[in-house]
Amino acid sequence: MEGNAETLYSSRARRKALDKAKILQRERERKIFRLVGQVLKKPETERSKEEAAALVLHRETVDEVCKRQIRRSVLKRKQEEVFDDADELKLKVKQLAEAVREAHHLVVYTGAGISTAASIPDYRGPNGVWTQLQKGKAISSSDLSKAAPTLTHMCIRMLHKEKLVKHVVSQNCDGLHLRSGLPRHALSELHGNMFIEVCTTCSPVREYVRLFDVTERTSLHRHTTGRRCSHCGDELRDTIVHFGERGTLEQPLNWKGAAEAAKMADVILCLGSSLKVLKKYACLWSMNRPANKRPKLYIVNLQWTPKDDLAVLKIHGKCDDVMNILMEELNIQTPKYDRAEDPIFTLATPPLPEEVQSHSRAVLTAPEEQEGVPAASTEQTDEASSVQGGWFGRGYSKGRRRRRKN
Repeated sequence: MEGNAETLYSSRARRKALDKAKILQRERERKIFRLVGQVLKKPETERSKEEAAALVLHRETVDEVCKRQIRRSVLKRKQEEVFDDADELKLKVKQLAEAVREAHHLVVYTGAGISTAASIPDYRGPNGVWTQLQKGKAISSSDLSKAAPTLTHMCIRMLHKEKLVKHVVSQNCDGLHLRSGLPRHALSELHGNMFIEVCTTCSPVREYVRLFDVTERTSLHRHTTGRRCSHCGDELRDTIVHFGERGTLEQPLNWKGAAEAAKMADVILCLGSSLKVLKKYACLWSMNRPANKRPKLYIVNLQWTPKDDLAVLKIHGKCDDVMNILMEELNIQTPKYDRAEDPIFTLATPPLPEEVQSHSRAVLTAPEEQEGVPAASTEQTDEASSVQGGWFGRGYSKGRRRRRKN
């Protein structure tokens, strides 16, 4: 027994000694990295003999520090916003207009950049959600239900009406494509819609369009909204597809429509998307075809995208500016968003009487209803709606928690 105890003690002591040695080794490596980094920041003429000797002694560390600096500078350059000058922008949009006219099956892919004009922040821009979190800055709250379709949303709707655009594939959850009047059969909202909740128990899946953000209580892998189906009584779920999830709902995701549109496309126009997520969806890019038989790719974005090298044309401009010039070139009038014609008011189903108080989000009201709302009531709505959006807020609060842990 004593021999076993001694063996156990000695093996434990060896493990501790090994762990301690590893910790000390890591600490030594950190000190060397810090020393090399500080020396490399100095001009060669200002380095002492000891510092120069340290660089020679730790050549591998010097190489690694230099590689890291190069990676940082490349990443920083990719995050910078680039603007084409006015003449170059017009010239590029003329080329785009020609491609739109000649296209037989034009498909539009949209990202957060088309909604920034509606005061909805993007993710990876200079003031984007993830960018601000990486810098350790706080994110201001946003009430996304107050946003209205932008000029770009209305232009896309008109291009579809004129039969120049066949299908729209969107990463956005803000519901603004639907509210612009774009027909649902021509729209794939791959990451869901903040105004739609569904009953998956009913067959087929029963959909409820609401006049408020249904995602207040939902988050990653937690999709029940707290309301119930008026037909079967089961719990309703939101339609949002979070990072790390796979969307399986037929609508509003409409993956079938997106895949079919991409298969038939001869031109793809990407508006306001970093394409860092969309590039992972192989069925949208026809990469199984030879390069000369793939759709021609046109990109409108201020920052670098991973598809830039494959694009026929890259336009560095704000989406609204580009689309405004494009519609002039095509000689198509773009109507302004009219709240009275917003289809969400005809599509919407009110919650059950006992569920009216099941959320604290601002409720969209039709113009005729707004006229009868007293001032005091409006103030109360504004106060209640100053909270963060559900699906949007969950994403960046998760980022905050991760940063605190680090």
